[in-house]
Amino acid sequence: GRAAGIALNERVELARGALNGMSLTKNFAPVVALIGHGSTTENNPYASRYNCGACGGHTGEANAIIAAEVLNDHQVRGELRADGIDIPVDTIFVAGIHDTTTDDVKLVFPHGVPATHANRISQLEAALAEAGGKARRERMHSFSLKDAANAEEAVLRRSRDWSEIRPEWGLAGCMAFIAAPRARTADLDLGGRAFLHSYEYKQDEDFNVLELIMTAPLMVAGWISLQYYASTVDNDVFGSGDKTLHNVVGGLGVLEGNGGDLRVGLPMQTLHDGTRYVHEPLRLNALLEAPVEAISAVLDEHPQVRELVDNGWIHLYALLDEGRSVRRYRPGGDWVDVDAADRREQDEDNGRWMERRA
Repeated sequence: GRAAGIALNERVELARGALNGMSLTKNFAPVVALIGHGSTTENNPYASRYNCGACGGHTGEANAIIAAEVLNDHQVRGELRADGIDIPVDTIFVAGIHDTTTDDVKLVFPHGVPATHANRISQLEAALAEAGGKARRERMHSFSLKDAANAEEAVLRRSRDWSEIRPEWGLAGCMAFIAAPRARTADLDLGGRAFLHSYEYKQDEDFNVLELIMTAPLMVAGWISLQYYASTVDNDVFGSGDKTLHNVVGGLGVLEGNGGDLRVGLPMQTLHDGTRYVHEPLRLNALLEAPVEAISAVLDEHPQVRELVDNGWIHLYALLDEGRSVRRYRPGGDWVDVDAADRREQDEDNGRWMERRA
């Protein structure tokens, strides 16, 4: 009964931008799940860091719900259909939230489960529950949980334990950003170390989506990587020391002990398991399946991205020939073919760092 919400033209732009950005413009499944993420922990001054940075340190649940509502709107679909994005009448978008501490995925239905899709949704929920159990069992070794029989309960218990200093590893171990069709990596075990963005450049007229990827998600991934990098290479200066000694100050930050300056960066418990470093401080490797000319054009337009690349904070690669060949960007604008020598150079660099840390 009152004017509220998002105007139709804005809803259409949001929907068009989201679908184009995900290269999801055809072959829609009957159920499409849009999953935000968040983290369940207790008494954790770093709780917002485990949530969604793009959501201001909150969970992504509200954004997922709004996105699903917009994409289910028949008026929005009508406008998209006129633009060539034809979402079938029997396709529904469902919001959800992935708890990255427990690996539970909960689907959210603000208006109830649609009867027409109840069976499919029930199958999806069962599959998500099974996948969550497998993920918990896979991760138990990273928490030194030896008893497989009780591993799942132990992972869940960590999320409720207010004294737990390592409720989850967050994005420790991050090393790559890949923007390409999912088929390029579907058969690879990436070890949970890569940011994945589904992108098909042949659908990207004028490479506007590539520009968006390089100036938004790639930049965010670069910042995350640098936060972990800096906190690992010099925790005294760029990190926040020992979490067990932290005192929260006014909800703004933490002190290590009872005095000194507010600490920045990440605590050692986020990076180290007490025996070894869980995070290797590698510069982010960004692999984009797109023509080198298009990637270079974005760098020319956006100095803030070029600075990260030219100064070596992000290693930039172009995947060509459907992933069969790779070119590497060199500071200054040159592109060179990746060969065995490049790989040896990186392996040697990584080996030297590991020896120094040991």
